[in-house]
Amino acid sequence: MREKLSLYLDLIRWNRPAGWLLLLWPTLSALWVAADGFPGWHLLIVFTLGTILMRSAGCCLNDVADRDFDKHVKRTADRPVTSGRISVKEALAVGAVLAWLAFCLVLTLRKETLAWSCLALAVAFLYPYAKRYVAMPQAVLGVAFSFGIPMAFAAVTGEVPWMAWALLLGNLFWVLAYDTEYAMVDRDDDLKIGMKTSAITLGKWDVAAVMFFYAAFVGIWGVVLDATHKPLLWVGLAAAALQAAWHFWLIKDRSREGCFKAFRLNHWVGFAVFVGLVLSYL
Repeated sequence: MREKLSLYLDLIRWNRPAGWLLLLWPTLSALWVAADGFPGWHLLIVFTLGTILMRSAGCCLNDVADRDFDKHVKRTADRPVTSGRISVKEALAVGAVLAWLAFCLVLTLRKETLAWSCLALAVAFLYPYAKRYVAMPQAVLGVAFSFGIPMAFAAVTGEVPWMAWALLLGNLFWVLAYDTEYAMVDRDDDLKIGMKTSAITLGKWDVAAVMFFYAAFVGIWGVVLDATHKPLLWVGLAAAALQAAWHFWLIKDRSREGCFKAFRLNHWVGFAVFVGLVLSYL
């Protein structure tokens, strides 16, 4: 049982929390904006646990969908499903249980949030297969990873205003930035197996595009949240921009190590914005 539990934890990337932190910070930021300050413990706990559960469920589905591709990629060849240590049925069962638990949490929120959660789930299911057909599948992931924003507004106010969609657009650019860095790590392997990624589509413009995506994220959130009248939020956005500038030095040579390090550290970009936003409401 101990060995099996270890495999399940590996399946959901439990030892790599950066993945769910990338979803958590923009979601919590949206909660604070929608509530005009602290949203209350119930919403905070539900959205935090729900983010962790859904990201974990998404890992299960992604590993099942990509099991025949992952064996040809250095970074993913030893994943539990790909290596055969966990069966497809087991992985899907674990993912289903995690998604069900997340659904139970959503049932404690407004009914409007439930409707948006169903749409978010549908987009999340599409992503693993988008890599076969879409030139920029990272855009699909960006929508999936940003759906916590309209869900947060729906949970607080019962509606999704234009601000939520504008923040979603800005966050989509951030996802494009860090997931393109991630795709740059596996570009050589992905070319061999015919996988489509933004790193392959952008070609020699990949680094420039990543920096544009970062700038779009910081710029859109700064304008939408009126950062010029919120000095502490401005500090948070500036800290995020400085980190993005540092990432340029990490990825400019397109080394696997540099690109992967930039990806892994991206949750600090979202954390900087979140902290600045929270402090601006004090």
